[in-house]
Amino acid sequence: MENETLQKLAWRYATKKFDISKKLSEEKLHILKEAFNLTATSYGLQPLKMVVIQNQEVKEQLVPITMEQQQVADASHVLVLCVERTLSKSYIEEYFNRVAAIRNTPKAILQPFETFLVDSFSEKDTLEVRQWMEKQAYIALGNLLTVCAYEGIDACPIEGFEPKKYDEFLDLASHNLHSVLVLAVGYRASDDMFATLKKVRKGADTVIINH
Repeated sequence: MENETLQKLAWRYATKKFDISKKLSEEKLHILKEAFNLTATSYGLQPLKMVVIQNQEVKEQLVPITMEQQQVADASHVLVLCVERTLSKSYIEEYFNRVAAIRNTPKAILQPFETFLVDSFSEKDTLEVRQWMEKQAYIALGNLLTVCAYEGIDACPIEGFEPKKYDEFLDLASHNLHSVLVLAVGYRASDDMFATLKKVRKGADTVIINH
């Protein structure tokens, strides 16, 4: 019998039509929130936040600025993955203060690495830092998609939206955030024809190089 993990990943697909009557339980939503928080990020800096939308009126208002994709209105929840607008020296210092507090690590031990990161990011231009943060958002998306599959939650990752309009509509500037990705989550409709289509993949033997 095929491995259970692989079965769950094969079950997953980019859901095109959600059952609007089915909603995620608070337990399932909690799992997604915690999974997002536990996602690996470079240096552990977590330059990310996630906006969770379940208000039906708000979801419907997102449709026109999501290239008319009805999934955002019909899904149980819409998750908007965001990155910091800036990665300041104080942001990095707060991270190391958190490390010291949680792990009870003396600041003297942490200081060399803290100084390295502060200096490293100060030498990067704004675009380079922004691209680095966006990569962290994609790591989080991949993690959430896997967790959704394992938990039996349907999901549709969305890049086709207007970030500037999302930022304005959700007032993300007041939180020092930019929107990067959208993930609609919920449960597939029984008449979504895409749910029964076979996956189209190259095959592991063609995408894996062994040495």
